[in-house]
Amino acid sequence: SNGKPERPSYEQVCTGTTGHNEVVKLTYDPAQISLRQILEIFFVVHDATTLNRQGNDTGTQYRSGIYYTTPQQKQEAEAMVRQLNAEDVFGKPLVTEVLPLANYWPAEEYHQDFFEKNPNQGYCVAVAGPKVAKFRKTFKELSKD
Repeated sequence: SNGKPERPSYEQVCTGTTGHNEVVKLTYDPAQISLRQILEIFFVVHDATTLNRQGNDTGTQYRSGIYYTTPQQKQEAEAMVRQLNAEDVFGKPLVTEVLPLANYWPAEEYHQDFFEKNPNQGYCVAVAGPKVAKFRKTFKELSKD
């Protein structure tokens, strides 16, 4: 999301020249989970302090970002970033951008549910798996397993 062209291919995004960021589009029921809880999960399992990097992946397409669709989402995300920075929770400032969602385009089908479909793939074992394990340990009450 948040780059040009409007509908890039994965290969185009991987060049780091489109301005797009690899994101997860989240649809949720506020009666089941609050936006604050979602933001807490995001900041616990995601590296929000290293610019343009997640794990061993580097480039602007790996930047930390929250892309909102409502004023309430913007307000809550900005408040959480301010709070975490004020409390120096991570020992260094957050680099997470909080911007309106623009030009969201779903990844190709083979990237949908990638972790679930490819649990033994290198990226899933080295990067995604530890994040899922951290989520399950930290947020036991929210985990299905």
